[in-house]
Amino acid sequence: MVGAGPAGAELARLLAQAAVSVTLVDRLPDLRRGAFSSAALPLAALAELGLPAELVASRWSQWQLLGPQGQWRQWRATTPLGAVLDFGELRQWLAQQAQAWGAQLLLGWSVQSTAERGGVLCTSLRGPAGARLELESDWVIDASGAARVLVGPLQAQAEPLVTGVGLEWLLAVDQPRWQSWRDRLSFVLGSRWVPQGYGWVFPMAPGQLKLGVCRLLDAGRPQPSLHQLQQGLLQLTGLRGAQVLDRHGGLIRSTIQRRESHGQGRLLGLGDAVSTANLLGGEGIRHAMASARVLAPLLLKSLGSDQSPLPAYRRGLREKLGWRWPISGRLARRTWLGLHSPKADQRLELLLSGLERCRAEELSALLFNYQFERYGPRLCSYLLGR
Repeated sequence: MVGAGPAGAELARLLAQAAVSVTLVDRLPDLRRGAFSSAALPLAALAELGLPAELVASRWSQWQLLGPQGQWRQWRATTPLGAVLDFGELRQWLAQQAQAWGAQLLLGWSVQSTAERGGVLCTSLRGPAGARLELESDWVIDASGAARVLVGPLQAQAEPLVTGVGLEWLLAVDQPRWQSWRDRLSFVLGSRWVPQGYGWVFPMAPGQLKLGVCRLLDAGRPQPSLHQLQQGLLQLTGLRGAQVLDRHGGLIRSTIQRRESHGQGRLLGLGDAVSTANLLGGEGIRHAMASARVLAPLLLKSLGSDQSPLPAYRRGLREKLGWRWPISGRLARRTWLGLHSPKADQRLELLLSGLERCRAEELSALLFNYQFERYGPRLCSYLLGR
């Protein structure tokens, strides 16, 4: 298993529970490092994924959006709608769970290549101080995210390949400032603030906030640096001068229809390596873990046989993500890639105005479950640029 993120570590856990011999490899020596993920989940996902309370940094019951015209809009529920996880602790917990069931964990090791020899897959690793290791296995799972280190880079096909880059800082703030952000997911939308992307402020443990920016890459247009955008967001939110506890960033790369290769032979892709990161809100944890849960029983059925799980895996993952998935992808591309002009800001402002009549629960259903039916005509006009 290449990559101990939510997808790889969850699959390692599920297979180890079924008494399969599993080796989980990650290039990071400490899974708490480089923890780039907004890590916001709807409350129901915590129970569905079986995640313990100690992974929850905060709970939220409110949406707060700053639109292109500088107006804050708020949607408040009377009970919690979701949680923000400590992503580093999530990765650590999943890996420890896999270990507890018997999986071998190799941290600080990078995968160089894999090839079939004598009926088995031989995977070459490079570790600390240049150490080298070769592992033999019946299957290799590439859960290395957008890097796709073994299944190969994504190529733009009939549909476009959409790539985003993000930067996030963990801030220490005083209690008054933390209180003003503590129970809500806050987003900053508009080309004045983050052209071709968005910014966010999420609550963590008391006295800590996440502040980040993400934008889609556009080779045909000059774009400001993420650091410049982050500085502007600090000023806009009144968080300038806060102590920065951690800086991390990452890349999100997905196709909208997910027609890319999911693997070949006994090498399979998993999680973000097969475009399970949703582009609308940059959300990937739930869907990455879902891909592991789709693949696990199919892989168990295929062990010791020549039957390939690949067709059933592709079909099962497509069904799990649902028919709304490509709609959310098109909406994301339309929203973020096209957000670079006053006209685009005006369209977005009209959409936000139309959402003011929603309840907070309905906005969660729209953004997390992609329930677009209620807003069909309005969203169709938006997607068509009207």
